[in-house]
Amino acid sequence: MNIKRPTLIVAALVLLVIAAGAFFMMRKPEQPAASGAASPASAKPGAPPARPTLTVTVAKPESAELTDTLAANGNVMPWQEASVGSESNGLRLAEVRVNVGDAVKRGQVLATFAPETINADMAQAKASLAEARATAADAAGTAERARTLDKTGALSQQQINQYTTAAQTAKARVEAAEAVLAAQQVRGRNTQVLAPDDGVISARTATVGSVVAAGTELFKLIRQGRLEWRAEVTSAELGRVPVGTPATVISASGAQVQGKVRAVSPMVDPQTRAAIVYVDMPNLQQNSAIKAGMFARGDFQLGRSNALTVPQASIVPRDGFNYLLLLQPDNRVSQLKIDTGRRVGERVEITTKLPPDAKVVVQGAGFLNDGDLVRVVDSANPAPAAAK
Repeated sequence: MNIKRPTLIVAALVLLVIAAGAFFMMRKPEQPAASGAASPASAKPGAPPARPTLTVTVAKPESAELTDTLAANGNVMPWQEASVGSESNGLRLAEVRVNVGDAVKRGQVLATFAPETINADMAQAKASLAEARATAADAAGTAERARTLDKTGALSQQQINQYTTAAQTAKARVEAAEAVLAAQQVRGRNTQVLAPDDGVISARTATVGSVVAAGTELFKLIRQGRLEWRAEVTSAELGRVPVGTPATVISASGAQVQGKVRAVSPMVDPQTRAAIVYVDMPNLQQNSAIKAGMFARGDFQLGRSNALTVPQASIVPRDGFNYLLLLQPDNRVSQLKIDTGRRVGERVEITTKLPPDAKVVVQGAGFLNDGDLVRVVDSANPAPAAAK
C-alpha cells in the first residue's frame, strides 16, 4: 500500500504530540514537591529550624589559687663525703667491722690493725723512759751536792757547771723519752679506725690481711646520711629561687621527697648559662628510693597566685595548638586558640584572656567545629551526645 508523504508527516507529528503529553503527565506528580523546595533565601520564613550537631554541657571559667612552681633537673649527690683512712704505716689489717650501706655513729670502730708491733714499740719506749728518769734523778742529786760545795772551794766553778749541765741534759732526755712513749701510745690508738662523724658507709676498700701505708683510704662515709639535689636552673630563673625555698624531688621510679634550698651557686656556667641550686633532703635511711648518683627532676614551690582555670576536658588539641569552644548567644560555638599554664587535678590554667561572660563547651568539645550549632543541657544530667 502506497502512503503519501504528507500523511506520514502528519502521523509523525501526532506521535510526537502524544509522546510529549505522556512525558508531562508523568512529571505531574513530582511538581508539588519541586514547587515546595525553595532556595535558602526563600525558605527562611517558613523553613523548619536547623537541627543541632551535638548535645553538650558548658561551664564557666573559674578563678582559683594555684601553686607557682619552677621545674628543674639535676643529680642527687652526698651533702659531704668523708674519706676514712689509715694513720699507721706498715700494719696488717686484722678486722673489718662494717660494710657498704651500714649506718655508723661518730667514734664507732670501723676496722682494727694487728697491735703486736705497736705493743712491742710501746714497751721499749716505757723502758727507755724509766732509764732516762733514773739517770736524771742521779744527775740532779750530783748537781745539788756540787752546788753545796761551791763556797768551800773543794770543787772548781767549771766542775760545778759540768754537773749542773749533766742534770739538765738528763732532764731533757726524760722529756724526749716521754714524747716517744706518747707517740707510741698514739700509734696504739690508731690501730682502731674510728668513724669521724655519724653517717652511712658509701664505699669500702679495706681488706682483712692487707698491709697498708699511712694515708691509704679504707672507707668513704656520707656524713650524717644527708643527700642533696643539685638542680640546674637557668640564669633567667635563678632569682626566683632564694635560700629556703621548698622543693619536691621526684626520682626515676616516681618516689617523691620534700626538701629545701640550702644554697645557690654564686657562679653561672658560661657554657650552659645555668647555675647549681643545692636542695637539702632528709636522712638517707628514710629515702630508700633516692640514692646518691641518681638523676632526678623536681619542682620548686615559689608561692601561690590566682589563675583562671577550665576543665581539662574542654581543651581541644588540634594541629599542635590548644583550643576552647565558646558558646555564643545563638547556641553556636566559636573556636578560640589559647595558651595553657599550670595544671591541678582536672583543671588547667588559661593564660589567654577570655571574654567576661565566656562559657566553654566541656562534654563533646572534641567533636565540634567552629560555627556548629549545639544543644546545651545541664551537666548534672547530660543527654546523649548525638542529636536525634
